[in-house]
Amino acid sequence: MAMGKTLVHIRSLFCCSGLGCLCPLSGHSQSRPSQRFSSPESVIPLKVTGSSRDAERHIVHMKVKKFLVSRHLPVFTYTDQRSLHQDQPFVPDDCYYHGYVEGVPASLVALSTCSGGFRGMLQINGLAYEIEPVRFSATFEHLVYKIDDDTQFPPRRCGLTEEEIARQLKLQESYDSTLRQSSFTGWWTHLRFLELVVVVDHLRYVHSQSNVSVVQTEVVSVVNILDALYGPFELDIILTGLEIWTEGNQVATDDIYRVLEDFGLWKYLQLDARLPHDIAHLFIKKHFGITIGLAYVGGVCQSPHNSGVDVFEDRSLLLFALLVSHELGHNLGMAHDDQWCVCALEFCIMYPSRQVTDRFSNCSYAQYWDNSFRSGICIQPPPYTWDILQYCGNLVVEEGEECDCGTTHQCIKDPCCLLNCTLKSGATCAFGLCCQDCKFMPSGSLCRQQINECDLPEWCNGTSHQCPEDVYVQDGIPCNDSAYCYEKRCNNHDKQCKEIFGKDARSASQKCYQKINTQGSRFGHCDIQGTIYVRCNDSDILCGRVQCENVGVIPKLIEHSTVHQLHFNNTTCWGTDYHLGMSIPDIGQVKDGTMCGPEKMCIQKKCVEKIHPGVHPLSGPQWCYGLLRQPGARSPGLAQLSCLVDGASLLGLSQCCSLELCWDYGLSHQLRE
Repeated sequence: MAMGKTLVHIRSLFCCSGLGCLCPLSGHSQSRPSQRFSSPESVIPLKVTGSSRDAERHIVHMKVKKFLVSRHLPVFTYTDQRSLHQDQPFVPDDCYYHGYVEGVPASLVALSTCSGGFRGMLQINGLAYEIEPVRFSATFEHLVYKIDDDTQFPPRRCGLTEEEIARQLKLQESYDSTLRQSSFTGWWTHLRFLELVVVVDHLRYVHSQSNVSVVQTEVVSVVNILDALYGPFELDIILTGLEIWTEGNQVATDDIYRVLEDFGLWKYLQLDARLPHDIAHLFIKKHFGITIGLAYVGGVCQSPHNSGVDVFEDRSLLLFALLVSHELGHNLGMAHDDQWCVCALEFCIMYPSRQVTDRFSNCSYAQYWDNSFRSGICIQPPPYTWDILQYCGNLVVEEGEECDCGTTHQCIKDPCCLLNCTLKSGATCAFGLCCQDCKFMPSGSLCRQQINECDLPEWCNGTSHQCPEDVYVQDGIPCNDSAYCYEKRCNNHDKQCKEIFGKDARSASQKCYQKINTQGSRFGHCDIQGTIYVRCNDSDILCGRVQCENVGVIPKLIEHSTVHQLHFNNTTCWGTDYHLGMSIPDIGQVKDGTMCGPEKMCIQKKCVEKIHPGVHPLSGPQWCYGLLRQPGARSPGLAQLSCLVDGASLLGLSQCCSLELCWDYGLSHQLRE
């Protein structure tokens, strides 16, 4: 890799959203720790101009990247007697930024200001730059390095061969079925958190001046770039632990293949118990010829195979972060890109040899999701929220807090809550639907209105700030003449078509459902199993994807939505698609409870016998909470709620009724032992 160096002067303009202050360059705050998070969307435009005559002018917009490291990051080192030592050093977490270059939609920025000045990477129009401050500069000068593609021959590359990848991953032939229908753009993914542990070998520690703080800063900076690169996956990478081999390596480092095997075994025996994680990587300063990285394929959460080895010889954090992102991709189930894989650039991150790129290919997205579905991937959100997200001042009332009014500025205006997350003198509550003027609302006060004929209202009980749980009429009760209540909703095909395509739309003829939902495609299916679209059985066609007609105008839908039209036999069918990788709500899936035949309703994409009110579906001494309007109430809107126990009407929302009585009266229920 070649790095061209340019000296630039950076003029920075800082602004704080809603704070009325100037942000210090380092990003450190002098207020209490929780107040560092007071500006959720602070945007910092950064104007960069080079010293040469033809230098381009860019404006970079950046936002603070929060929760990049665990709140109490454990850092393990070794004493001169080689005994393990644990520390929890201060790690500034409000000086790392992600962003973009104004006017360049495909740009990517990951910078930090933790040590003064800007340090990190900028990707602009396929060109990559690294930026770092000039030491002791009185005029805020920075060096910008242009990172060029690898010109070494043979090029340095990942150590995995295609045969080894195929052996490890054992990809199912069926995976291509959805991959062929998907491009590299527009993938929508579920938000997940990946807990990463990094181990730094002894030579890299020595290279970093034998300074734990320097190593720590380098590692967090790399993780910041990693997190930006994996942003399109909606995958937040959190550094949850760091170990530095300060007194010599714990495994032999002669052969990289042996290093990976031994590191995985050492991790399994020594690291897993004290540092829970999804993936652990060894950053090693050792030359292994053209091989610069190695990892187990699809090994995430499966110790000892949730590990990788990354060669950290260069001074470039960007080049190294690109390598780690590649090997991390292997852990997440990604193979090397072949000739059919595309990402709008010449090379993608999973290309076998090292290239300067910030894009993953369509193949990588499909393989990531294939591995997620097949293995039940463990990186579910959020991990250990009590360790990462809890603090007084985040506007979330957590254990040990009576209230949480947020920042100092917000708390000054709060009439009920103090800055230390306790109630003010005389206040009994500070929030909730049954809290008014810092007091509990009187018993019988309406706190949640009835929204439709399948819903029931709720009233305050006078002793709590919270509105009682949301209850509704029993599933299977008829509604709207030709539908059934199900989970508080009255659904039918016509209503769903109007919600998507407008008031004139209506459900299409059964021919459309038969034609499209038996295809087993992104436009018509009854399930997605792994990476396969499952066609609907003839009996279930009305429970697959909703098909509509009489559509006059194509609606303005949420980004990434696709509308399809099919014309056959003088019939026009309209619908929407849903495919692998999307995590936005699926508006085109026929909703549960929709009628699909006489005395039948759709449940989980199957047409089944409808739930019959009054029929007890379970047996045994189960109980439920039941609600019944008290007889003789003067006004339904002001009616008290009562619970019927053995024929007696008892006032209150928390009384128990037998499950049979709840079902007899068509009331919602919640099972309990």
